[in-house]
Amino acid sequence: MKTCDAVIIGAGVIGAAVGLEMARKGLKTLNVDMAPAAGYGSTAGSCAIIRTHYSTLEGSAFAYEGFYYWKNWSDYLGCDDERGLAEFRQTGCVVMKTAANDFLSNVKSHMDALGIPYEDLDASAVRGKLPYFDTRLYYPPKRPDDEGFGEPTGEELPGGVYFPYAGYITDPQLSAHNLQRAAEAAGGEFLFRKRVVEIDKDEGGRVAGVTLDDGTKISTRVVVNVAGPHSYKVNELAGATDDMKIRTRALKQEVVHVPMPVADYDEIGMVTSDSDIACYTRPEKGGFVLIGSEDPPCDPREWVDPDDWDRNFSEQWRVQALRAAQRIRNLGIPSQMKGVTELYDVTDDWIPIYDKSCVPGFYMACGSSGNQFKNAGVAGAMMADLIEKVEAGHDHDADPVQFSLKHIGRTTNIGFYSRLRTINPESSFSVLG
Repeated sequence: MKTCDAVIIGAGVIGAAVGLEMARKGLKTLNVDMAPAAGYGSTAGSCAIIRTHYSTLEGSAFAYEGFYYWKNWSDYLGCDDERGLAEFRQTGCVVMKTAANDFLSNVKSHMDALGIPYEDLDASAVRGKLPYFDTRLYYPPKRPDDEGFGEPTGEELPGGVYFPYAGYITDPQLSAHNLQRAAEAAGGEFLFRKRVVEIDKDEGGRVAGVTLDDGTKISTRVVVNVAGPHSYKVNELAGATDDMKIRTRALKQEVVHVPMPVADYDEIGMVTSDSDIACYTRPEKGGFVLIGSEDPPCDPREWVDPDDWDRNFSEQWRVQALRAAQRIRNLGIPSQMKGVTELYDVTDDWIPIYDKSCVPGFYMACGSSGNQFKNAGVAGAMMADLIEKVEAGHDHDADPVQFSLKHIGRTTNIGFYSRLRTINPESSFSVLG
C-alpha cells in the first residue's frame, strides 16, 4: 500500500496549486486525476481571465493578491517547464456601467478600499479604448427570438471603468502543467487516468486513505477535494455533506470563438465585461474573439451529471454570438460553430468553498469554476495554510483561520468561504462572482 501525507483529488489549476503549496510545506503529496494530464478538465476550457473586480470586498482582495502570482509567474514557480511557461497578457479590462451593476459604484468602492487602480470612462472614452464598439444601450439582455432583440433601448451606455490590472492567460492547460512541474520539484507526485472510488476511514471516522478504480489503496490522513465539476460527488463519497449549507453543482457552459472584427484586434483587443448585453469577451489565439455568457435571467441554466452530459454546442452558441454582435461592429458569425463546451463547478452563490469538512481529515476547494482560475496560486497557498492549522488542532469552524495576503499586505478571513455560511447577498450570482 502506497502511503502519503495528503491526497489531492484533482490536478486542474487549483488542485495542482494546492499540491504545490502543500509539498512546499514538506508534505508528501499525491494529486490523483481521471484525466490524462494536469489541467485537461474544466481548466483547459477556462477563459482564464485575470481581473481584480468582484462584487465583494473579500473577493476583490483575494483576486488582487492572485494578480501578483500571475504577474510574477516564473518567480512563483521557481522552476522550468520543458513546455515553457504560461503567458499572462496584461491587456486591461473595460467593464460597462449599467443599472444592473449599479454603475459599478460598489465595485469602485472596493477598489478604493484596496488601493487598486482604475479609470472612469464616459461613452466616448470607451470607444477610444475599444474603437470597434457600438455603445448604444440594449438592456435588458434578450434572446434572438424575443421581441425587440437587436434594437437599442436607449441612447448610449453611461460609460465604463477601465481596470489596468487585468488580462488573460493564453494557455490555461499549460498553467496547470507549470504548477505540476513546480510541485514535483518540491517533492509532490501526480497520478493520472485514475479515479478515487472510495474514501476510507478509521474506526473514529477520520480519513485513513483512498481506493482507486483499479483497486489500488493509498494510505493518507488528509484528502483534499479539488475535483471541479465532480466535487459534489466526491463530497458525497466522503460523507461530508451532512452539515453543508452551501452545495455545488455541475453547470454546462458554452464559449464562442468567432473571427476577429478588425485586423489589429489581437493588438488592441482587451477583456470586456458587459452586463448590458450579458457577454464578456477577450482575444483568443488563432485570430478569434472569445465570447462568454454572464448568465442573464433570460437564459436557462443546464445543470448536468458530469459523467453523462452532451458536449455538443446548443442554441446558446448562437445566442451569445448574436448578443456580442450588437456591441462589436462588423462581427462575422460563421455557420460552423467553434469554441469550447465545458462544465462549471458552481456553488449556490457562485462564491467558492475553501474549507474543512465535518469529516476529520477531509477538506474541500470546490465551487470555484467561472471566476476562480485567476486565484489559483493564492487559493493553493490558503488551503495549505488552513490544512496545516486545522491538522495542528485549530477549530476553524468556531474561530476561522486568518490568512495573510502577502503581496497586498492584508489578511483575509477564510470563514468567508465556509461551507457553513449563508448565501452571500452581495454576490452577483453569476460567473462574475
